[in-house]
Amino acid sequence: MENNLGEAGQTTRLPSLLSKLGKLTAIRDTELLEQSLLKTLGPQLGVLNTSLYRTDEDFALARVIHYHRSKESDAQGASRIVERIEEVLNVHDLPPEISALTENVRLLARPCTRRLGNEMVIAYPLFGDGEICGYFVFQRDHEVTPAEDTIIRGVLEVFSNYYALLDVSLRDRLTGLFNRQALENSFDRLWTALGRPADYDEQGSGRRAAPTNRYWLAVIDIDHFKQINDAHGHMVGDEILLLAARLMCNTFRSSDLLYRYGGEEFVAIVSAEGDADARSIFERVRQTVEAHAFPRVDRLTISIGYCRANPDFLPQEVLSRADRSLYEAKRQGRNRVCEYEGLVRAGVFREIAYGDSELF
Repeated sequence: MENNLGEAGQTTRLPSLLSKLGKLTAIRDTELLEQSLLKTLGPQLGVLNTSLYRTDEDFALARVIHYHRSKESDAQGASRIVERIEEVLNVHDLPPEISALTENVRLLARPCTRRLGNEMVIAYPLFGDGEICGYFVFQRDHEVTPAEDTIIRGVLEVFSNYYALLDVSLRDRLTGLFNRQALENSFDRLWTALGRPADYDEQGSGRRAAPTNRYWLAVIDIDHFKQINDAHGHMVGDEILLLAARLMCNTFRSSDLLYRYGGEEFVAIVSAEGDADARSIFERVRQTVEAHAFPRVDRLTISIGYCRANPDFLPQEVLSRADRSLYEAKRQGRNRVCEYEGLVRAGVFREIAYGDSELF
């Protein structure tokens, strides 16, 4: 743990803090913004490790980002700071002290501290739209000083306000889902993660890392949507789009990502151990939409084409393969799920190389 400099030291850190806040508000990606928050506050508090816990719509802990800083020596003996970000989806089996602490913060809507041996675990609430949407957590051997409390509250307020503005820019206005720009941001992060060596940790220590899940990308299209617009008008069409989006969003798992790609097309990214698990997820979504009683239309169905997110190919190529699978699902009669590699094995169409496909 780094030495705490006290309140006098906090004054000397102010120019550095203002500079980091300026960099923070230059970020245009919400997940990078969350990481920047942890990188900003850790040094100000004299701690090496900070965490951000995010909650779902039911206020249950759903995602955590851990930021670690450590001092290491290179081959020449020179000391350097190494930073590492660890993101965990679908948080399970949290340490009981964290669960109890964050629950107290939620009930009281203010910072809380819990002693853990000789250390103290300190948690601050993170607000969004007037409600608690997460917690900033760190651990050290003494309480927060008044000067530090002012810094933490101020930085968290700047972060929350800017996050809300940035989140709006990455959302589709009608459905509230992530938009095309958010999808491109996700591609950058996902392909970076997929490109890391699977067997060893990113520090190159030689220790085996935990296996990562496979990711699958799907293109989803509402069947015969143009006929709905033509028969009932665009206001009814928008209502159908919104209902379909919410049905899909509620059926996918909290760790899955759903985007409105344009018009009646959506893109989903899910994690699954294999094709059977991925197909089960997409089939459940298809069946949910088919079973729902929509207003003004007798029946509404969706078609889905999906493909494994292979890091050996560019994101646009994987998206194109999922799109080809979608159109094959429509050619076969709609209201069905088709997977790219299965279609290739069946000889429905040949394997294509990047550059041969027409991207949309």
